[in-house]
Amino acid sequence: MPALFVTGTGTDVGKTYVSCALIRALKARGAVVDAFKPVVSGFDPKDAAASDPVRLAAALGDPGGMFRIAPRRYRAPLSPNIAARLEGQTLGLDDMVIDAVARAAGLRDGLLLVEGAGGVMSPLTDGETNLDMITALGAPALLVAGSYLGTISHVLTALVALRAAKAEVAAVVISESLDAPDLDQTAQALSPFLAGAPLFLAPRAQAWDAAALAEHLLARPRTP
Repeated sequence: MPALFVTGTGTDVGKTYVSCALIRALKARGAVVDAFKPVVSGFDPKDAAASDPVRLAAALGDPGGMFRIAPRRYRAPLSPNIAARLEGQTLGLDDMVIDAVARAAGLRDGLLLVEGAGGVMSPLTDGETNLDMITALGAPALLVAGSYLGTISHVLTALVALRAAKAEVAAVVISESLDAPDLDQTAQALSPFLAGAPLFLAPRAQAWDAAALAEHLLARPRTP
């Protein structure tokens, strides 16, 4: 399946920042790319312009694409299963997987970025996590982390979970956190523990050009 699952070590580590930069870099190289966010919680319709789906739509050049990108949107800033329950709904993993597969199939030779909610082990439904969706899709994972103190442990823990589930790790991206240790020093400390997973850095001082990440992904063998 021509899809890449963008996951994280936790919430608010920069998944959408990385996804948007990657979309722009892929489009600049003539690649066909689309985005899908199976479920969004903490969505305020009155402040939709700041939401992840609108940012993804803008990166795609599809300003009206929010509803297509994120069909399940809930107000409460809680795990998606709880936020959905507060609105009288129950989330099912099969439904989200079917939607993602259908979206990927429609791209033909393109790449679908499937952006999860929260971290690798964050619940999506009452009994399943982002990791369960990654394995159900059989899609490689792009693991995004912050550069805050403690991130090395979080990255390695997430990698253990992904690899235990036999999920392919396409790359790790360290998205710079505010008021955090030096980004390069963090990368140098983390690198020896990655067991071959490619590492990319996403600084915040200026808009990050994800060219190197895009080239790496385009050069990888495609998942059937």
